[in-house]
Amino acid sequence: MGLFTQLLTAPLAPVRAVLWVAQRVADRADEQYYDPAPVYAALADLEQRLVSGEIDQETFDALEDSLLDRLDEIARYRQNLP
Repeated sequence: MGLFTQLLTAPLAPVRAVLWVAQRVADRADEQYYDPAPVYAALADLEQRLVSGEIDQETFDALEDSLLDRLDEIARYRQNLP
């Protein structure tokens, strides 16, 4: 039966291949989107900009809040929480 099933489902092979590739791309996109390293780098850069006087404290606080919210989102995702 295995050979017969393979012959009957052979036309679907390209569809399965496309779905497999799409799933790998989605997995890789999730890995990159939920990687905390760029957020930590952005926080360090933001602090450096504050220290150097490029931005004021108010701007720093607003940007820092958004980056910290992003870190919370990443942590919830990694813990499989909604």
